[in-house]
Amino acid sequence: MPQNAAHRRPTTWEQRLRLFGYVERPRTSVRDRLVVPFPERGTRLWRKLGLSPVAAGRLARWSEWGGPLLVALLAGLPRFWRLGRPHDIVFDETYYAKDAWAMLRLGYEGTWPDRKIADPQILADPQVVPLSDTGAFVAHPPTGKWVIALGEWMFGLNPFGWRFMTAVLGTLSVLMLCRTGRRLFRSTALGCLAGALMALDGLHYVMSRTALLDLVVMFFVLAAFGCLLIDRDSARARLAAALPAGDDGHARTDQETGDHAGTGARPWRLAAGIFLGLAASTKWNGLYFLAFFMILTLLWDVGARRVAGARHPYRAVLHKDFGRSVVSLVPVAVVTYLVTWTGWFLSDNGYGRHWADGRGGTWSWIPAPLRSLWHYEYGVYQFNVGLHTPHKYESNPWSWLILGRPVLFSYESPKAGKDGCHTASDCSQAILALGTPLLWWSACCALVYLLYRWALRRDWRAGAVLCAVGAGYLPWFLYQDRTIFSFYAVVFVPYLCLAVVMILGALLGPPGVSDKRRTRGAVAAGTLVLLIAWNFIYFFPVYSGLTIPYPSWHNRMWLDTWI
Repeated sequence: MPQNAAHRRPTTWEQRLRLFGYVERPRTSVRDRLVVPFPERGTRLWRKLGLSPVAAGRLARWSEWGGPLLVALLAGLPRFWRLGRPHDIVFDETYYAKDAWAMLRLGYEGTWPDRKIADPQILADPQVVPLSDTGAFVAHPPTGKWVIALGEWMFGLNPFGWRFMTAVLGTLSVLMLCRTGRRLFRSTALGCLAGALMALDGLHYVMSRTALLDLVVMFFVLAAFGCLLIDRDSARARLAAALPAGDDGHARTDQETGDHAGTGARPWRLAAGIFLGLAASTKWNGLYFLAFFMILTLLWDVGARRVAGARHPYRAVLHKDFGRSVVSLVPVAVVTYLVTWTGWFLSDNGYGRHWADGRGGTWSWIPAPLRSLWHYEYGVYQFNVGLHTPHKYESNPWSWLILGRPVLFSYESPKAGKDGCHTASDCSQAILALGTPLLWWSACCALVYLLYRWALRRDWRAGAVLCAVGAGYLPWFLYQDRTIFSFYAVVFVPYLCLAVVMILGALLGPPGVSDKRRTRGAVAAGTLVLLIAWNFIYFFPVYSGLTIPYPSWHNRMWLDTWI
């Protein structure tokens, strides 16, 4: 063997792998790894349509907000269309619409007669409102009912009034998801696609048009998720700015900075704490998001410090970030929760308001109103965990993702020739809380893909989406013996849409792929989106309570468990 043969042998793993076709990825700066920059605004589409470069640039800038606003507008139109129909009290509106009116008038939940007496009186003309100022025991905190009460304050105690604010929040949530998806994926197009998919989801549509609490929880949780994404970017940007520059002018890793640099004030994390407090003060399942999101943000901080060069990233987070994270989320959420009970605190007749007055004992040093609230909430907890009353439409969470048992909110059978039934046979008017099947079934596949991306590729975006889905879904498995319903799943619908968009983005391919690969991916992704849109349109009559022939309704019941 020649003496210099050893010098020609590959000496590094990268060199050896090149023999088998390996191409080393281009190195990225530490600053770009900490905060992935948004890509340059694309103008190619607008220029192909004949616009000048200046006009194309303006439209590209406009699309960052104009695109999400347009999607939200298109989502809002069908949500407000015939919002007062049916002119009836639908499903659990019998509790929340009346409690909201009581809070508007009394500051707390008053007492109503039996629903068979009160509901017809509320819907009658002239209207009778049989509200008593005696405090009533209710199963959920006040925030969601205050939200519903805002619509009743503007439009009165009628179906349009008590549904108005859920329609507003449903529309705004589409806008928020567009912007959240844009920040998560660094793509305005993918963000708008996520919002569009949620606009086309049947469960989100039905819940946006019904005065229940679950969509309110979804709205506040999504707002908190978006705030935490902004906080992640801003904190990482400050950490990146603290890194020293290398000889090439780019930021380089530094152990001292990674271990000891602070991230400054974090107002977006405080805002997230407020929103999570509002979610928990609507329904208690918001508390699980508080716990999951706190862990998620701490793991984000660990990852940031590891990229920055920290030798002990967990220890660094414990010293520099943990205290602020806990204070920004947990105490802020607790204070927010208590503030939402202001009407009850200021009342004399609220249920259990004076329970602790004059009582001694170990905890007598705590103000009596707080002890009274604790006693009240303990009773609510016992009620909720002990709720086992059988219901025709209750379901096990195992069946939620595959839409095993949707809830029928309303059903009427108009006779031929009456109430809009223009066929020879009888008709159906139904409102079914059913997710758009093709969207949800696609989401099941997407969640498997995200598990792969998170577990094997360490994709933080997949981990964030899975965390949000888990916070909204997994806790219900602790209460499988309780009476629960599939429409509770609306709280994690936004993250199912993000999961589907992530797999659609994978179909489109990463930046730099060939035009042929991009075209094939676009055709596949576009076909799936069009099928989801068609599926929503097909089921639209049973989402909106339109009068259709009975055979048409029955044809839409794809599974026997949907009836």
